[in-house]
Amino acid sequence: MHLIEIFVPLADNDGSRFPQDYHERVRQELADRFGGVTAYPRAPASGLWKLSPSETQQDDLVVYEVMAETLDEAWWADYRRQLESVFRQEKLLVRAQQVNLL
Repeated sequence: MHLIEIFVPLADNDGSRFPQDYHERVRQELADRFGGVTAYPRAPASGLWKLSPSETQQDDLVVYEVMAETLDEAWWADYRRQLESVFRQEKLLVRAQQVNLL
């Protein structure tokens, strides 16, 4: 099994929050495709990264998780590009790891 995590910002780069239905659409798309999804919307993750040695950017994020028996990297690359367009991001983090169910 694979655990796939998608990190999606709550606001654009200017600080304007995305409409709630943007996130609801992601949640529904993932649930429909993978039979379930876990989302962490009420306690957003906070990400920091360096734009330059003197400038730091911060994002509040919702993390979505799905489990899949196989990892279709082409599909995930396409879906990541779709989300980058919708959420007006240069790059969204989508990561996968192989997991063993106990």
